[in-house]
Amino acid sequence: EVLHMIYMRILQKVYGIRLEHFYMMPVNVDIMYPQIFEGFLPVCNLYIHMERLLPVCRINDFQIADVLNPKTKRTARFLSGILNFVNFREFRREVYLELQLNYKSAMEKHQQLETANREAAMKLEKLNTVPVEHQAEVKQLTDNIRELEQLLRQDYRRKQTALQEVISQKKSDIAESTRKLNELKVTMATLKEEQEQLKSKIVESPEELKNYKELMKETVKKLKKSKQEVIEKYEGYRDLVEVLPSCQLEVQLYQKKMERQGANVERLANVLSEVRNLEDQLESAQIELKKGKTDEMSLKRLVTAKHEKLSTAEIRIKKKREDVEQYKHTVFEYCNRVQEKRGAVYDKVTAIHKEIQQTRFKIQQLNENAEKEEMKAK
Repeated sequence: EVLHMIYMRILQKVYGIRLEHFYMMPVNVDIMYPQIFEGFLPVCNLYIHMERLLPVCRINDFQIADVLNPKTKRTARFLSGILNFVNFREFRREVYLELQLNYKSAMEKHQQLETANREAAMKLEKLNTVPVEHQAEVKQLTDNIRELEQLLRQDYRRKQTALQEVISQKKSDIAESTRKLNELKVTMATLKEEQEQLKSKIVESPEELKNYKELMKETVKKLKKSKQEVIEKYEGYRDLVEVLPSCQLEVQLYQKKMERQGANVERLANVLSEVRNLEDQLESAQIELKKGKTDEMSLKRLVTAKHEKLSTAEIRIKKKREDVEQYKHTVFEYCNRVQEKRGAVYDKVTAIHKEIQQTRFKIQQLNENAEKEEMKAK
């Protein structure tokens, strides 16, 4: 009885079968003598429901004897399989509920992203659309800015080209002067070496030495003079190079003018930057939308797989139910045949009883007749 109560509680937890259902007579089967089933009805219903449950728990050898006369090892194996199935069922139920919750949140996020996408598209369209009353002004302003930029670029390029030509010419002149100065330095060094060599060789003729010294002095004066000229040219070139910053300042002034003229361009640039930001937001929203769709597809695949597994399990359960119904139908047919045989036997027994009573009645009559004849004879 304790085992029966355990089985009933398990069936109540898994299939929602209440306790009174085990004592109800099935109405889908025509039973001729329901009084026969009254005592056996709870055990029969328990066996039918357990036979439907245990194949789901991977137990396929459950018999009616396991309900009427349970064995310890088989009962322990049945309970272990049932507990494993119940735990697995609870775990998969939690996973399924979590998948449903994730799917619901993903759908809500998908709807939010679609709403944000539509709003961003409307804002972008609104920003791209210039009002009718400002179209002429914007067009004229854009044309003026374009013409001014073109003029400033042409002026800047022309002055920059001329300045670069002057700078390159000055650089070439400076390089030539530097080369000449280096040559003069080399010449002075060679002359000094020759002078030292000649000093070591000259030991006689003081007049020639005096003339040679005067000649060397004149040569040194000429070299100093040429060196001074080179230095003056170098300083002149350096002054010219120093003039370059003033030209650069003028160029900077032109650039400032361009910047002041470009202040009107900034409005358009701000609008364009806002449009780009909205496009970036739209693109990110589309990426999020694609990601949400991917998550939705994966969740749909998981849900489809779960539904397929559930449908497969339902098909198996349906097949088991059909097998049980077939078995029940066979049992009921067998019971009906037994009942028919019992009725036939009962009829035969009744007929035999009638014959016995008739025979007894005849014997009694014969005895009475014999007694009467005996009395007559006396």
